[in-house]
Parts: sequence; structure tokens; C-alpha cells
Amino acid sequence: MRLHSFVFIMPVAAVALIGASCTRSADPTSNSDAPPVATGATVFDFDRDDIDKTPGGFTAVLTGGGGPVNWQVQSIADAPSGKQVVAQLSDDRTNARYPNLVRDDVMVKDVDLSVKFKTIAGEVDASGGLVFRYKDKGNFYVVRANSLEDNVVAYKTENGKRSNIGVKGKGSAYGVKADVPHQKWNTLRVIMKGELIEIFLNGTRLFEVENDTFSEAGKVGLWTKADAVTQFDDLRIQSLDSAP
Repeated sequence: MRLHSFVFIMPVAAVALIGASCTRSADPTSNSDAPPVATGATVFDFDRDDIDKTPGGFTAVLTGGGGPVNWQVQSIADAPSGKQVVAQLSDDRTNARYPNLVRDDVMVKDVDLSVKFKTIAGEVDASGGLVFRYKDKGNFYVVRANSLEDNVVAYKTENGKRSNIGVKGKGSAYGVKADVPHQKWNTLRVIMKGELIEIFLNGTRLFEVENDTFSEAGKVGLWTKADAVTQFDDLRIQSLDSAP
């Protein structure tokens, strides 16, 4: 009997996936309460915007590939405030596809930024995020919470390429583990001062990251990925640029 030897060649994409899975989300480095919300913030609740349209003063942008984004104002029964929210409704399953909704007239460097979000659907991804120090569709910071993975991760998107920033004190850990209830309202908050980003979910401080890639003021906005259908309300922006 003649024996044959076979060599299995793993696809490059599969190798990349296995490599990516080696970096795990860490346990939160903090469970302290978030600091009180300061007065004087600008809040967008979308209650005066036209239904089924992109809210006024915001621009819908796509980073990455895939089909067009679809940000629309909706009237829903359980809006956290008022009766309207904004939702990203397109469900293109392209993995490296990032719909953004960016506020046109806000430019801040140091900022206390938060939003209420509810993941509605998504098989590739089910998440909601905040973008800040946004220069253009290829250059910005983003922090997102994912209901499929139950974690919160900070990234930088530089020249169109997204990369994990890591966790202060935990090296290159892929964010931290966190319960992100699906089809329920959550609150994501980031405070960025200088190179330090503090990250909070549902009133609890989870972790910090440090990064100096984007050091100038930029726009802020909302973020989803791939086929994530997500609702957002009460985008709150507090500039810290004049704070001591």
C-alpha cells in the first residue's frame, strides 16, 4: 500500500482570525462609580428632528467597505427622553464596515462625552460607540460596547485602519469584559483629557487607556459596525478645553 502525505494550508484569513483571538478582554481595572455629570453640557435628544431623516447638523459617514449607511430619526415608545431617537438601520454584513454619525459644528480636544444606546439586531456585530477627536473618516478615536462579545474596547482609526489601543496596566488586552445587555438601554461615557481616556458603562468606571495619536481638537459622534442595528439617544457633549 502506498501512503500519501497531505499538507493542509490554512487560509490567511483564518490565520489572522486565530491570531486575533489570542488577545482576550481583561477584567475591568475599576468598578468605582462614574463622577457626577457636570451642568452646562450640550445634549442632542433628536426630539425636534424630522422622522425618517438624518438629524439636522449631523453628517452620516462610512469608514471601511460595504454598502451605504442609513442613519434615521425614529419615534419609539421607550426612548430614554422624549419620544424620538436616532438609529443606524443598514444591516450590511461586511465586517470592516463602520457607519459614523458626526456632529458638524462641534470641535473639542478634551471632552466628557456620553450617549444612551440600545443594540437592536446584528449577527456579525451588535454594538454602539462614541467617536471623538475625529479629524476625518479615516482618523479618530472610538470606544464601543458590544452586546455579542460582552466587552468594551477602545480603538484608534488611523489612515483608515482600526487598531486596539489596549488597557492601561494590562498591555494590549482587547478592552475589558462587561455585561452589555442586548435590546436594553445602556449608557456609554468617555472622558478624555490630554492623552488619558477614562471609560464608563452604565455608571461604572471600567478602565483607562493612554494614547497620543490624535492630539488636536476634533469632532464627535456615534459609531456602529457591520450589520449592527442600534438606537441612540441623549448624546451629551461637555467640553473640558477651558477647564483647569
